[in-house]
Amino acid sequence: MFQRKGKSDNKELTLVGSNSRIDGDINFSGRCHVDGTVNGNIRADLESESLLTVVGDGTVEGGVRVPYIELNGIVRGDVVASRHVKLGSSARVIGNVYYNLIEMAIGAEINGKLIHQPEGKVPLLEQKKTVIGAAAKIASAT
Repeated sequence: MFQRKGKSDNKELTLVGSNSRIDGDINFSGRCHVDGTVNGNIRADLESESLLTVVGDGTVEGGVRVPYIELNGIVRGDVVASRHVKLGSSARVIGNVYYNLIEMAIGAEINGKLIHQPEGKVPLLEQKKTVIGAAAKIASAT
């Protein structure tokens, strides 16, 4: 797990067990451990110290937006990690990975783009939504 200087371990834990299937989004704080299947997005406050762990048989069918992620399972969707991404040898991402810092083991697979986003910068996804939203407002005003 990640070692964070000066931060106490957050004891809050969200657990999706190996025989569990969640249909819907998960918003968590603290730690979230996925060993089952989540059909939905997983989110945590990007300014927090929250950690998502997806283990070998864990699968996320949706996007992920967290500060820290440790992945050894599968994510079918974009991964946005404001602080740190750690991909184990059995990690699979079918989507883009937006990262500040990244570690990748031999065997990890990304079927998408790796996009670096320095800490403190507005994520590219947010910039894109803002531009699209502004264009829609202009179009509807005319």
